[in-house]
Amino acid sequence: MTHPWTRRSLLITAGGVSLAAGLPAATAAAAARTGTGTGPARPAASAADFAALRTTWRELTLGTGFSPTAQPFKDRLATLGADAGRLLASMAPADGSLWPDAVYADPDPNTDPESFGYSERLQTSYVRLRTMAQAYAQPGTGLTGDQALATALRTGLDHLYEQVYNERTTRYGNWYNWQIGAPQALLDSCVLLYDQLAADRITRYLAAVDHFVPDSAVGSYTGTSTGANRVDLCRVLALRGVVGADAGKIALARDALTPVFPYVTSGDGIYADGSIVQHTYVPYTGSYGAVLIDGLSRLFALLSGSPWAVVDPKRQQFLDSVEHSYAPFLFNGLMMDGVSGRAISRGVAAGDPAGTEANDHLRGHPVIASILLLGEGASAAERDRWRGLAKGWCQRDYYSPVLSDPSLSVGALARLKNVLDDTSVTPVPEPSGHRQFPGMDRVVHRRPGWAAALSMASRRITYYENGNGENVRGWHTGSGMLSWWGDTFANGQYSDSFWPTVDPTRLPGTTASRKKLADGQGGAWGAARPDVSWVGGSEADGYAAAGQYLKGLASTLLAKKSWFFLDDAVVCLGAGITAKDGQSIETIVDNRNLGAAGGAPLTVDDRPQPTAYPWSATLPGARWAHLAGHAGYVFPGGTTLKALREARTGAWRDINAGGSPTPVERRYLTLLTDHGTDPAGAGYAYVLLPGASAARTAQRAADEGWLRILVNTDDIQGVSVPSLGFTGVNFWFGGTAGPLTADAPASVTVHERSDGTAVIGVSDPMRARTALTLTWARPVAAVLSRPATLTAATTGSSLTLTFGDLRGTGGVTQRAVVRLG
Repeated sequence: MTHPWTRRSLLITAGGVSLAAGLPAATAAAAARTGTGTGPARPAASAADFAALRTTWRELTLGTGFSPTAQPFKDRLATLGADAGRLLASMAPADGSLWPDAVYADPDPNTDPESFGYSERLQTSYVRLRTMAQAYAQPGTGLTGDQALATALRTGLDHLYEQVYNERTTRYGNWYNWQIGAPQALLDSCVLLYDQLAADRITRYLAAVDHFVPDSAVGSYTGTSTGANRVDLCRVLALRGVVGADAGKIALARDALTPVFPYVTSGDGIYADGSIVQHTYVPYTGSYGAVLIDGLSRLFALLSGSPWAVVDPKRQQFLDSVEHSYAPFLFNGLMMDGVSGRAISRGVAAGDPAGTEANDHLRGHPVIASILLLGEGASAAERDRWRGLAKGWCQRDYYSPVLSDPSLSVGALARLKNVLDDTSVTPVPEPSGHRQFPGMDRVVHRRPGWAAALSMASRRITYYENGNGENVRGWHTGSGMLSWWGDTFANGQYSDSFWPTVDPTRLPGTTASRKKLADGQGGAWGAARPDVSWVGGSEADGYAAAGQYLKGLASTLLAKKSWFFLDDAVVCLGAGITAKDGQSIETIVDNRNLGAAGGAPLTVDDRPQPTAYPWSATLPGARWAHLAGHAGYVFPGGTTLKALREARTGAWRDINAGGSPTPVERRYLTLLTDHGTDPAGAGYAYVLLPGASAARTAQRAADEGWLRILVNTDDIQGVSVPSLGFTGVNFWFGGTAGPLTADAPASVTVHERSDGTAVIGVSDPMRARTALTLTWARPVAAVLSRPATLTAATTGSSLTLTFGDLRGTGGVTQRAVVRLG
């Protein structure tokens, strides 16, 4: 099943950074063609060089090092041959289409609102031809070298050229289909069929590519020519150069990668903190980021050892992103949904109700394969380390075994099987630690046996992205959604038809209004952003605080939300919850997908609850709850807990215009706090214990000294856990919480170590502080290390830290280490 990477509808052509410093965009492109731009001078190229590149790309496309008669390749190749056979049998060239179900001729591209659909079907036609070309070129498909298939491929390529994809056509619909999707599939087919295509045919096809993807497409680093999109465009230009034996095109593609490597501080790209953003406002490590690493790993491998090798020293920053940006969001083979944007709505495509359901695991596997390919061009130490990471991720993915992933190409499958079979590779276990990504308002916390991820929104980062009819009900995914997974349990929580069946107003961890929202509410492409700045947190020795000043999407809801991440728990606080819409406001303690069967007994304060569907109850005075096979929940001081079991039915079409209309049903257990209609200053407090038994949950609830809630108000939220030596406070305004006093908004975490030292983490989530003073009422003998932003420190019976300008820190934690008095 193929999900086209649909992108922005508008090709922005405003000026931006040119590829050659100080040169206009057109001059920069020309410089790249002649070898005078940002890359090394263009060497003389021979026919052998281009032939070698074609061979390399063929191998990258088809895979190497596997036996076509061995599993899982034998079945995969047979499936490829069967798919190609069906496409061959149904291909029927006609005016406006190559297949009857893929009409690409738009009757009125200037006014037709369905133009996107027509351009996507053009791309679909080329993708189908590539599938047929792969079956022709791959061994073991049953159609390998089949001349009837080769003839049909030539017929199909000619038909699309003559009818639509040529130098005389003005594009319509989605720019992406014309500049990336269609030409990538076309050029891949040209490589695979190179010996079967006469020179005049190739000349015609390349003229079409030049028309839709001119050199100016990479003339400035702006609009749709940034980040993953830029890498995709470079892939088109490089392959156009390979197929057409054009050294200048390949040099242009290589040099046009240069702006992708440096860290950015806003907009699209990779941030120094590891964030990956696309479409200016959308965290996209798992989707556009996947395109980015796939494209760069392929281009690095293609050009390695050739006259056009990528030697820019800044490429190391991208290599560093494997562990800095990608690995934190990979957990036992899956890629976390909170960084996958609208891709979470791509489940089963329309017209393919029996198809494989795209999910977090199937998004994770190709990223792992790309990391392995990227490692072939990295240092030996990086390569070996990444192979260990990949083997660990794959071995631990019990929910969706990687070698059974039907969405993987044979080449990706071969790389993954190679590392699994390599007895010299020791699998690397999941790490224990905490990472904050202030560049995209995301947090990841890991401890042995479980991992959690937090998704927030600010004026910098959108609540959610919708576009092209995708993810139209992702409204609250940035409203403090707290996702979590276990190592041997609950790995399919968000994989098993979660997104089309979950109540979109009851996402785990969120505080949201029950107000009915329209599909796509707030605007497309990340337009929906709250006018708030205080979103972020701080970290000390892997313990952390995170906070979000929440303004509800299209509602009057206001709330202060804080999370404190510990060894076996996440402490969750809410305060100042206010709204005036005449709607009920809820905080969702958790919302667990129990699959098609349901089950999972719930116990509240030692009292087993019914397992029937539907069922709901309001349980006043609840101190703890336990959901078997999932987690424990503790409510300090008690709460009125609402619990419900419901069987929910939905279809992927409900949240994605291209999704299957076939309904699916999943059963849910939801725990929530109902703040009532139009609350004024409401709050909550609960502790999430992933994987805890009922006994441990009850024990934690009975231990009233384990957690101290220092303050939970609209001004300050803070906790301490004496047994861990941890104190965490989010100062929404200056003030005092326990032993900590700040004179301005800040996030502060303190960890007192057993060796007589302590780590103090301070951040400026608002990125507005020109000065900040923090006082800790604790005897301190000396400051052992300090960040550059710390301008003064006073020790003695208490500690006072004075920070200078924090506006340029990007919300990153400023870390000091002290010796306790």
